[in-house]
Amino acid sequence: MDSGWLLSVVFAVVIGFSLETAPNCDEVRKVFQLRQIGPVKSLPEIPRAGSDLQVCSSKSLTCCTKKMEERYQVAARNDIQHLLQTSSSSLKFLISRNVAAFQETFETLIRQAENYTNTLFHTTYRNMAAEAAASVRELFTDIGLFVLGSEVSIEEFINRFFDSLFPLVYNHLINPGLTDIALDYAECTRMARRDLNPFGNIPKLAVGQIGRSLLPSRVFLQALNLGIEVINTTDHLQYTKECNRALLKMQYCPHCQGLTQSKPCMGYCLNVVRGCLASMAEIDTHWREYIKSLEELSDGMLGTHDIEQVLLNLHSLVNDAVMYAQINGPKLSVQVNKACGHPSRKPGHSSGGQLEDNKRDLTLKAPQRESEETLASRRKEFISSLRLYRTFYGGLADQLCVSELAAADGLSCWNGADVVKSYTLRVVGNGIKAQSGNPEVKVKGTDPMINQIIDKLKHVNQLLQGKSIPKYGSLDMIETGSGDLLDQVSGDCDDEDGCAGSGSGEVKKETKISKWIPDKMNVDVKRTQQTEDGETLETSGSEITVKTNLVTFHLINVATLLLSVW
Repeated sequence: MDSGWLLSVVFAVVIGFSLETAPNCDEVRKVFQLRQIGPVKSLPEIPRAGSDLQVCSSKSLTCCTKKMEERYQVAARNDIQHLLQTSSSSLKFLISRNVAAFQETFETLIRQAENYTNTLFHTTYRNMAAEAAASVRELFTDIGLFVLGSEVSIEEFINRFFDSLFPLVYNHLINPGLTDIALDYAECTRMARRDLNPFGNIPKLAVGQIGRSLLPSRVFLQALNLGIEVINTTDHLQYTKECNRALLKMQYCPHCQGLTQSKPCMGYCLNVVRGCLASMAEIDTHWREYIKSLEELSDGMLGTHDIEQVLLNLHSLVNDAVMYAQINGPKLSVQVNKACGHPSRKPGHSSGGQLEDNKRDLTLKAPQRESEETLASRRKEFISSLRLYRTFYGGLADQLCVSELAAADGLSCWNGADVVKSYTLRVVGNGIKAQSGNPEVKVKGTDPMINQIIDKLKHVNQLLQGKSIPKYGSLDMIETGSGDLLDQVSGDCDDEDGCAGSGSGEVKKETKISKWIPDKMNVDVKRTQQTEDGETLETSGSEITVKTNLVTFHLINVATLLLSVW
């Protein structure tokens, strides 16, 4: 009688399990194999007691073993990581694609500006062209290195270019009747350039213009590369033991009961995923500021801050510098003779690089680019797309649950223990502080890797906003301070930039900046120059007219003739 009653109880238990789930574990085995969680040969074919399970323990029979539970835990972690990478893939592609496009455009722009400068020498200063080529190449190489992040000084490489240019100008234009200048004499004139100031304030003007345009572009690129680093860090975040157990319980514990098609309740999913991604949600504030700062910097990169306009007009500054030295040639000859002595050279023939040769029209032809290909328009389009991701980190947990993980409203769902109509426990918010009352995941603090990436975001935001500007070389305009980045590296055009003349050889400039790589571009755009001797030099297009005192003009010609004979 007793044995018959016991058999009846066992039979009822077995029947009860089979009615709730299935008479065997075939469906569990099938899904296990389909998702490639692990080998199926050791999986139970019928339900068994689960007393050895750590997370998916149940009072009823189970289709899981301890080994299966371990594999499910790995699968749950991989699943959430895959979902994160899928969610961020479009954002990561947007930034990385534009980094590559910006770099390519910078390189094309720099090559074009270098070609313009070389064409200036080949067309207007032919005798200097071959010797100047190396210095021109070095100048634009340094410009490219700076934009791409190398620690080179703008002031130093601009001065180095003008240092190397002066011996060529002195040899071929100021004293064109003599050739084969000795190397030691050329080195002396090069070393004396910064003291003699043969190019007036134009080198300083070039430093100011290039600094104002290059630094924002450099910081912009650095910020984009950091954006990619942020995404890579969050894509490969290491989860805590508590998080891994919670993910396992949410995703795969129902499989152990034969519930392979069930999904977690929305509230349950939010608690688990918000707990696991609590550190990531701390990025939200800094990420929003990051995108806003990028937008503000991009909007300000116009005019004197526009790298396109500045670099494509750099050849005209070089031309100004050479012309300035020519006009002051007799005075410079005396100064060089004092500093370096009289050169010992054999007589040669004039190279024809006189001031009047500059009257030739120099037309620089380049392939036209549609307006949408400019850096400014590309930046605008990029920022417009990036703005859509402002709330990416703040709403990531919710997006994963709503789009991928949780059951739809009104459907039965898994609450961590059973299939129910709704989740009844408290649902917490996003972020570390909100997790203190999380019923599903214990969150101890911010992940160290997230703390590091937040610190980097804070720093780059300060750079973008101009609150922490690195000092490159000795440029006063690029140093740590406060205020807008573009304000720090520009300000109004003042005497220190060489934009306004106050006597003593300073240059007044009225420069008409050319558009993006035009089909025709004259080297000599409209400008006015005032020299130490009170001369006024006007250029418009290809014509150069020197208005000066007639006596002074004849004296310069006589002095040049005497020097060529001597």
